[in-house]
Amino acid sequence: MRLSAKSEYGLLAMIDLAQSADSSPTSAREISTRQEIPVKFLEQLLVALRRAGLVQGVRGARGGFILSRDARDISVLDVVEALEGPLTTTVCDAERASVCGKSGMCAASGVWNEATKALKDVFRNRSVADLARDQIAIDDSKVVVAHEREGQA
Repeated sequence: MRLSAKSEYGLLAMIDLAQSADSSPTSAREISTRQEIPVKFLEQLLVALRRAGLVQGVRGARGGFILSRDARDISVLDVVEALEGPLTTTVCDAERASVCGKSGMCAASGVWNEATKALKDVFRNRSVADLARDQIAIDDSKVVVAHEREGQA
């Protein structure tokens, strides 16, 4: 299994949208600026997320993107698989099985399958809302630390 910048940046964009879910649509440029994601790359990710039914585009002067459903109902796995495709092991996948003489007779394949299942379980059990809440807590703690530093100066 390979996770790329698509997953990292796509998840950051989804967290950003979840944090602004109660306000108006958010433009790709706003997300790009806040999350430090190249805007052209982000636009490609948003197209894939829209095709997967995770975000909706809103047209017009105040247009942008919104989540298609509640952030609590969008798992990290939904986002990753929308951007990367289905998570499978790359070590013992069907593509390599045709060239691997141990296909179906390898003790290591069980480990790779178990690891993939564990990763999918973690991703499935964490929602975009969970991550948005965690990000708010992280951002709040940064503000507290900054204020403490100002008081010491």
